[in-house]
Amino acid sequence: MVLVGLGTVWILDGLEVTIVGSLSDRLTEKGSGLELTASQIGVAAAIYVLGACLGALYFGHLTEKHGRKRMFFITLTVYLVATVLTAFSFTPIWFFACRFFTGAGIGGEYAAINSAIDELMPRKLRGRIDLVINGSYWLGAAAGAALTIVLLNEDFLPANIGWRVAFGLGAVLGLIVLFVRRNVPESPRWLFIHGRDEEAERIVAEVEARVAEEVDEQLPAVGADDDLEIEQREKTTFREIARTLLADYRQRTLLGLALFIGQAFLYNAVFFTQGLVLTTFFGVGSGSAGWYIIPLALGNFLGPVLLGRLFDTIGRRIMISICYIGSGLLLVATAIFLTGLDATTLTLCWCAVFFLASAGTSAAYLTVSEIFPMETRAMSIALFYAVGTGLGGIIGPLLFGKLVATNDLGNVAVGYYIGAGLMIAGGLVEVFLGVDAERKSLEDVAEPLSAQDADESGTT
Repeated sequence: MVLVGLGTVWILDGLEVTIVGSLSDRLTEKGSGLELTASQIGVAAAIYVLGACLGALYFGHLTEKHGRKRMFFITLTVYLVATVLTAFSFTPIWFFACRFFTGAGIGGEYAAINSAIDELMPRKLRGRIDLVINGSYWLGAAAGAALTIVLLNEDFLPANIGWRVAFGLGAVLGLIVLFVRRNVPESPRWLFIHGRDEEAERIVAEVEARVAEEVDEQLPAVGADDDLEIEQREKTTFREIARTLLADYRQRTLLGLALFIGQAFLYNAVFFTQGLVLTTFFGVGSGSAGWYIIPLALGNFLGPVLLGRLFDTIGRRIMISICYIGSGLLLVATAIFLTGLDATTLTLCWCAVFFLASAGTSAAYLTVSEIFPMETRAMSIALFYAVGTGLGGIIGPLLFGKLVATNDLGNVAVGYYIGAGLMIAGGLVEVFLGVDAERKSLEDVAEPLSAQDADESGTT
């Protein structure tokens, strides 16, 4: 239920990003109904990311205040409305505005969904499940690429209609997710801290009863050492959040920034312009770019799926370092040989790079959602996503759009070197500052702020 109701949001994000990447060349053609320039494609990508950053911050704050479940529906509704309106774009300004609000809905989802996932998952499986859910982004990417193969074929639909239908189909998938989410519970941790302990106990009792029935045995009682006394609260102030990130957990904050900036630049720079790179430099037609994106998306999905278990067994620090540094070195090699590659060999190189990078990136979201106290979790995710994606995700597409517009493949290689350097830097920070959170409860990794004053209040 959690996997389908919450994890499928990444499929929507992957669908959105890949559709724009695959459609990018079509949107620049005469008769498309928009006729954007290559630079405007980069601007649209940057605006989408800007909306996602601001949406993450705004809805992240509301997630801490009003709970995870309420935001599930609000953020997805914002996405649905904006996506439908995108299909009716006839001017660049309208298209940019719709991309902004689509990004805002998706950005808000990141804070609410990642918080809920970690707070509902068993500690022994948290790493692999989180990676698989975040990796499901690439199922959406593969679906988006496959859709564009059909929808960009002018034998089926006119040039100014196919891309509009693509955005409309994303909204249809969103409606299905909205229906499934009705059955996903609120986080018991959030409920209990905010004084709704009876509701939290009911949800946990229902889960325990279901598990006991499935395994046909009584679950062991909670040990005395696992008891935690807290002071219930209504809200967490921005001052508390700032103190937690900048004073109490300064090194963890640096770690989160390094991981997010590296992956955001790499992914947003490459994937928002991949269609342009294939069509501009490798002679791939705008209607055929999807054939090269599908295997790349599947490689990105297989990375978290096949490597996810190792993040719970070998550990976070070792695996994140390997994925970040390894993907950076592979991208350097790709840049070195870029001028000697064709569309097929470049795609194979991308598959190797992002097989590792995808697992590392998914682990970055896992990291920031489990290394900070419960009361700051949603805002921490939102802040790291906004800052990291703002720096890497806005600068990256703008820079790559300009590099592609020069029609010089060597300039594109320079962008790859920059992305690789940031990924390697993030991996090195993980080596020295990584947190060994595998197979530990969230409260053991970072004690709730509410527990600090428990002795004074006596409230449990």
